[in-house]
Amino acid sequence: MTKLLEQTVETVRRLPAADQNTIAEAMLGLAGLGSADDIDPEHLDDVLAGLVEVERGELASAEDIEAAFRSFG
Repeated sequence: MTKLLEQTVETVRRLPAADQNTIAEAMLGLAGLGSADDIDPEHLDDVLAGLVEVERGELASAEDIEAAFRSFG
């Protein structure tokens, strides 16, 4: 496992169980091991832009991720 993935998993461990499951489902879908929901066509451009950011190494910090999940209540 890469250091980045280990750091991500450690961050996700501190989240509520429901958020952990959401992230796990997304990861499995990306790995081709789970059933990913279809992307709403209205969100496709944002998803593709996010993937380009990941390829460039532009990743959110653990604190940013936690803050984002807290904002969903």
